[in-house]
Amino acid sequence: MTKADPLYRVQFISNGERYDVYVKSLSQSGLFGFVEIGEFVWDTHTGIVVDPSHEKLKSEFADVTSTYIPMHNILRIDAVSKKGTAKITKLDSKSDKVMPFPSPIYTPNKE
Repeated sequence: MTKADPLYRVQFISNGERYDVYVKSLSQSGLFGFVEIGEFVWDTHTGIVVDPSHEKLKSEFADVTSTYIPMHNILRIDAVSKKGTAKITKLDSKSDKVMPFPSPIYTPNKE
């Protein structure tokens, strides 16, 4: 990849799953608090073995030109030089160290 043709790996959480996707387009959205990603890059599998999570991603984003992700759902954005494998990973509390954002310190009493 050249500087004129950037590639980004975006990791975010949605519906209890961690998504790892590769995109060419990444920008701050006009919608406040969202990041816009687009131009998805998918592997072209030529072998017999097919990853089901990769196929699920391809079908989920099949007709999507761009999507808006809330900033608080994004774990990491990396500019990469080589494309990897896009995947979905199920989150479980034992293996992942993703913690929810702390609740407010002040909570009014309900009497």
